[in-house]
Amino acid sequence: MASGVKPFDTIVIGAGIIGLAAACHLTRRGQRVLVLEKDFPGAGSSGRCIGGIRQQFSTEGSIRLMQESVRQFERMEEEFGFSVEYHTGGYLFLAHDRQRLEAFRSIMPLQKKLGLDVRLLSVDDILAIVPPLNAEGLFGGVYSPADGQAYPFKVLDGYCGEIRRQGSEIKMFTPVTAIVVERGKARGVRTAAGDTYEAEAVLNAAGPWAKEVAAMAEVEIPFYAEEHEALITTRLNRLFEPMIVDYRVDGCYFQQRANGQVIGCYTPNPNKPGIHTDASMEFLLEMSRRTVRLIPALAQARVIRHWGGCYEMTPDGSPIVDATAIKGFYVAIGMCGHGFMFGPAMGKFIAQIMLEGTYPYDWSEFKIGRDFSRLELMK
Repeated sequence: MASGVKPFDTIVIGAGIIGLAAACHLTRRGQRVLVLEKDFPGAGSSGRCIGGIRQQFSTEGSIRLMQESVRQFERMEEEFGFSVEYHTGGYLFLAHDRQRLEAFRSIMPLQKKLGLDVRLLSVDDILAIVPPLNAEGLFGGVYSPADGQAYPFKVLDGYCGEIRRQGSEIKMFTPVTAIVVERGKARGVRTAAGDTYEAEAVLNAAGPWAKEVAAMAEVEIPFYAEEHEALITTRLNRLFEPMIVDYRVDGCYFQQRANGQVIGCYTPNPNKPGIHTDASMEFLLEMSRRTVRLIPALAQARVIRHWGGCYEMTPDGSPIVDATAIKGFYVAIGMCGHGFMFGPAMGKFIAQIMLEGTYPYDWSEFKIGRDFSRLELMK
């Protein structure tokens, strides 16, 4: 054990949104938590995302997860004592072919059953919401006005402050090099500095590095990282409110933040596997083309920054959040690009799983041993 350090109840590996939210909820429930981060909070995927928050998914588990996340995002300003720039501008999914429109339609009964305000829109309806949209080739879409956005760095800062106020710790620049396992039970971790920290439970929330952390306990995870890039513009006059999602092969998704900046990205095809943070000129040019194709008025926007990051993907597009075969070792990984929006609810439910050994509802779509056959259709 590290010199002068008392044992902790729980060790969380990774200070992205998932690890910090989990640590915050665990701390609020009386746990003494140590968060170990190899760089700094948000250095992985959380600090490189575009801040979207939506409840429109195709599986019950993800919808219910996001309903809880939205409830928490709505309370963050009061809880943290400062604004996280939470804004409900909605999400608009576009269908440029009839098959996509029918796929959206087929998901709506489940979404409505669970209480979502989701609307199937005609092209005219869409243009009433986003007048500057180029509707060429458009068949319709789906829209939820209750979806929105928040500023990731302020959310991360809020969790860090709350964790420390409650008496738990965050250690930055402290890579974990080993999970200590004795007779099938996780007992703590060792770090690159040679320190050992003891705890009754260890949570792997290491984002793109979660697979190698799991391997430290000889746990195999069907999970891989792939590169995604994003850009942000200067501030513009208000052009549109919702996140716009274009599912075409050469589509993209982007939103206008409350301060007028436009931020967005696209899913590369083919994907680029591995952990990457480089930014390419190819993305900058292609994203600009795709964005201007949908909102021609954005041709006057100036890009001030673009960057690279990672999605952590699973075979079915849903996270893996569960206890492992190693007693006391838990995983919350593979958020498939939705970690920021999932984070608040994941933190609450991970605390329940770790402390009570129970799951909040039918958790089968997130279990580590599932067959991965039920695909998320709105990923």
